[in-house]
Amino acid sequence: MRRAAIEPITVTDGGAAVAIMQPAPALTRITFAPRRLRPGFLKLLSEPMLDVDSGPIISEDRSAR
Repeated sequence: MRRAAIEPITVTDGGAAVAIMQPAPALTRITFAPRRLRPGFLKLLSEPMLDVDSGPIISEDRSAR
């Protein structure tokens, strides 16, 4: 495993290559594709989260489906 972190290693079974272990690519920042948020969720984001009862907002969002 330590060697595979530096250079690719071919794994064989009976002389036939069955897998290649290679260094993992450097981790990059994960980004998420833009998406359309449901109206109820947008409403939750727009209000301060202190003392907010999400029940009515969730019910309203569910009935809009």
